[in-house]
Parts: sequence; structure tokens; C-alpha cells
Amino acid sequence: MTPVITTNRLTKRFGDFVATDSLTFSVNQGEIFGFLGANGAGKTTAMRMLCGLSLPSSGDATIAGFDVYKQTEDIKKNIGYMSQKFSLYEDLTVLENIRFFGGIYGLNNRQIREKCDALINRLGMEDETGKLVASLPLGWKQKLSFSVAVLHDPKIVFLDEPTGGVDPVTRRQFWDLIYEAAARGVTIFVTTHYMDEAEYCNRISIMVDGKIEALDTPGNLKRQFRSESMDDVFYQLARKARRGD
Repeated sequence: MTPVITTNRLTKRFGDFVATDSLTFSVNQGEIFGFLGANGAGKTTAMRMLCGLSLPSSGDATIAGFDVYKQTEDIKKNIGYMSQKFSLYEDLTVLENIRFFGGIYGLNNRQIREKCDALINRLGMEDETGKLVASLPLGWKQKLSFSVAVLHDPKIVFLDEPTGGVDPVTRRQFWDLIYEAAARGVTIFVTTHYMDEAEYCNRISIMVDGKIEALDTPGNLKRQFRSESMDDVFYQLARKARRGD
């Protein structure tokens, strides 16, 4: 098991406010790691540090082997990112989005053509390549967004509530794409508010007020908290929270 994310007492302060407090954990290559917490728990702040977008106040972390203080540009080249709020340009076509992000990720023209063809065939979107992304159903947008996020074969892909507002069938199809990527050795770091999706993860961490209060497999967490569902585990921990958005 090869760690591709390691943190040691990773902390972010904004004045007197401690957004993330001494986070220590590791995530292995090809692992699907769920990063859960109620609003205000510190998930977004932590993810921004791990993506090289925000410097920690203290502590240490390496992402894909790169230091979060000194090698943020190297981190960005080796990760993919997708969120519910923004992943694609809706005023560009499907094909234009793929080519645009391929260029941003540093792929050459031959690589972009090859990966573009493979992506479109895998998603069965041959008839949609010339359509504006804005015209696609939400489920198609999310599956396309994920496929674009891993277009450059990143070591890690960060997914920030990627299935919000998507119907259950499409969510299940989306997770099939996640499993396929993990099987190829891509590490999946995902936040979600759907506790049934938490069950799909290899391991889960649950944050409360900036700290990781629990970290284990879904099965072990349910046994530890004597619960039949992750919903109940999450509720037992989240109700301790003292801060919110």
C-alpha cells in the first residue's frame, strides 16, 4: 500500500479561528477515501490545502510526493478536481471542453485527440460532441466532468460533492466511473452529503469542528458506534458540532 496523501498535524488558522486542527491521516494509491463532515467542519479548507491552493499555517503534508509548502505547482499538475458548482464551461461544446482542459493539463495535440476519442466512446457521447454543455442533462454533465478531471491520468482526483442534485440511478453510474478509475490506480478523495455513497468508500474520515473525530472503514465505523447505517454514525458525531456556516 503506497500512500499518495500524507498529512501530519496539518492546521489552518484565520486569525484566532482554527479552521482545521492538527489533521493527521494518509490515503493510499487507488483508494476511495471519503472525507465527510457537516457544513462548517473544515472540509473545504482542508481540501484547498491538499490541492495546493492554500498554504497551511502549520503541520506537514505531501500530495503525490510533493510538499504543500514548496511544490504547489507540481501538486496541481498531478491531481484532478471536480466540484458540483463548477467543472466545465457551459458555453463551450463537449468537444471544445475536452480539448480546452486537455491543453490546460499539458497534453499535446496527439494525446488530446487520442484521449478525446477514447473518452467519447467510453461515455457513448458520439452524437453529443457538438452540443453545448449547457444543453446536456445534469447526469451527463457530471459524468463528462469526472472524465475530463482524469483526462491527464492524475495520481489523485479530488471530488467535492460531485453528485449533488443528481438522481439515484445516475449517481450509481457515476460511481461506476469512480470504481473504474480506482482500479487503474487513481486515488479518489471525495466529499459527499449522501451517506449511502459513504458506504462505497474504502475508508471514511468524519470531521467535526475542524478535527477528524473518526477514521476507518464503513463497516468498522458502524461497529464502533453500534449503528446499522452510516447515517446514524454521522449523526452521532455531527450533533457534537459547535460551529456551522
